[in-house]
Amino acid sequence: MADNKKTRAQGSGRSTLTDPELSPQLAGLSLSELRAYRQQLMDEEDRVSYWRRLVHARLDVLDAEIRNSGTLSVDKLIQVLGDTGAGRTRTALARIRPADPLPELPVLAEMWVTGIDPHDADAIKDAMERLRAAEVKLTGYRKALHQRLDEATGDLIGRYRLDPSLALSVLPG
Repeated sequence: MADNKKTRAQGSGRSTLTDPELSPQLAGLSLSELRAYRQQLMDEEDRVSYWRRLVHARLDVLDAEIRNSGTLSVDKLIQVLGDTGAGRTRTALARIRPADPLPELPVLAEMWVTGIDPHDADAIKDAMERLRAAEVKLTGYRKALHQRLDEATGDLIGRYRLDPSLALSVLPG
């Protein structure tokens, strides 16, 4: 603990494990409300990540159609959708249903119902541009979610550090 005080006294501004990180924006929430808020953020992050994976998969398919002159075999489709580009396969599990809408990005819904001629390079490029724009929006939204999630998690941890008995309230009965 003496090292922690010395670090702060030297003006480094670093937090230590014993420094609670309470958010003034979340101060009005009860512990159960904070937990519920954090869970909502995690659920929304799952949903946005799912849509991002769909966008990336659609981009991969369109890109493969361009490279293969519009002919995409089942084996090639399996390879395109299974490869991450880094030699690893996609294994993430989604806890959401594909029918969940994402209202901020209506272009995504039209991307799944819009038929694209695999031999029309211009149509494919246009679709890819729209998907890339949607991916940028999704990434920005996801980043904001992560910031809020980090803030809520920090506040929750800070509350537990101030009163460790609060952590017991999540245990059943």
